[in-house]
Amino acid sequence: MTITSPEKTPLANGSATLAERADIRLLIVDDETGFRDAARSYFTKLGYQVGTAEDGREALNMLDSQDFHVAVVDMHMPHLSGLEFLRQLHAQESNMQIIMLTGGGTIENAVDSMKNGAFDFLTKPAKLNELDLLIQKAYRARTLLKENQQLRAVIEKSRRPNAMIGESTAMQQVRRLIEKTAQTDKPVLIEGESGTGKELVARAIHDQSALANRPLVVINCAALPEPLLESELFGHEKGAFTGASSAKPGLFEIADGGTLFIDEFGDLAGSLQAKLLRVLEDGSLRRVGSVKERHVKVRIIAATNRDLGKEVAAGRFREDLYYRINVLGIRLPPLREREGDTGLLIDHFLGPDWKITDEVKKVLTTYSWPGNVRQLQNALDRAKILSEDDQILLENLPAEIISGSQQVSVGLVGSKVDLESLNRMHVEEVYRKFDRNKTRTAQALGIGRRSLYRLLEKYGIE
Repeated sequence: MTITSPEKTPLANGSATLAERADIRLLIVDDETGFRDAARSYFTKLGYQVGTAEDGREALNMLDSQDFHVAVVDMHMPHLSGLEFLRQLHAQESNMQIIMLTGGGTIENAVDSMKNGAFDFLTKPAKLNELDLLIQKAYRARTLLKENQQLRAVIEKSRRPNAMIGESTAMQQVRRLIEKTAQTDKPVLIEGESGTGKELVARAIHDQSALANRPLVVINCAALPEPLLESELFGHEKGAFTGASSAKPGLFEIADGGTLFIDEFGDLAGSLQAKLLRVLEDGSLRRVGSVKERHVKVRIIAATNRDLGKEVAAGRFREDLYYRINVLGIRLPPLREREGDTGLLIDHFLGPDWKITDEVKKVLTTYSWPGNVRQLQNALDRAKILSEDDQILLENLPAEIISGSQQVSVGLVGSKVDLESLNRMHVEEVYRKFDRNKTRTAQALGIGRRSLYRLLEKYGIE
């Protein structure tokens, strides 16, 4: 065994810096106490996070509760040989890279270990400065392997929606905040009504950040029940619950090194809030059904349409988690507060091949859009389907938009939409709004119940 002073270890030619080594968790597995202690001291001084085990059996037990990136494993050990350790590790589908140490007369066994998935091998006595460089190569290989896995997983989750459209003062302020928050890796909380484009903002932050070439993983908390959401976020082990036929990494592991966007963040259950707080504090997590602690480095962007300050005051959301996630906050304005943007959005969603009259555009731009940009896009998609000759007419719009617009007047009524049709649309919309309650509908319309009955019969509204 040859030991070189850490201070004299070369840092050029692709070698890692001390700070880069600090991210690497290294496991030394060797039954020789002298080598094990010397290697631990040497690599600790270089900045590595080092664990040791005296044989393969102890190493496997350690891996049940700890996570390592690279392991240096002696070929010949009591209880469990290095080769058998490698085979058992391979069966667990671990990403940990193995460097085998072997005596000069067992090169054949070392080659066999390579066939079983070892990254590389060194013959004893090994120079620790050479082993240092090999560990770095193994770590980079593990990183590339994980990135490939992440890209395959993200490919199904990362459809890019339409770009952010709008030149209003409110949207210019949002863009400035996006630019500022993208320069950091701190958590971000995006607040705004449903349909305002919170995911678009999250993607813009990610795309402008230093993590732009890393995964952006998206999950909606409101779309999944609590047990399934926990499994999706944190992963699970085989047999953790009925139907868990194999181990599965969670989205935190898939997003490791990148960004995780958690939509409908305010819907997180209390137990999941506690687990998420721990990830935010030190990057540690445990899969469902596992005692093994794993570590991730993920930037979290959260979004909610709830007022989390009020949720905290009401005791429905953890105060410590709220302050931990709300380091950087962005409030998205509703469409009704974005003066001038509705017309730009209409042109964007319709495209150059569609025609729309000024009168119909006035109806659209003066409607309040409680469902915001999403409602506007859906209304235009519906209008395209119902239209003829690539032209949007008033009759192609949903009834609630026509009756709710401030610009509906006789002058806007086309040849196919007269006042009688508009009146019918209005009656039907109010009737629907009050869940077909005739008394409340009549009161809202300012007419008696008998008059309402006659209108319902006249218009064929059931």
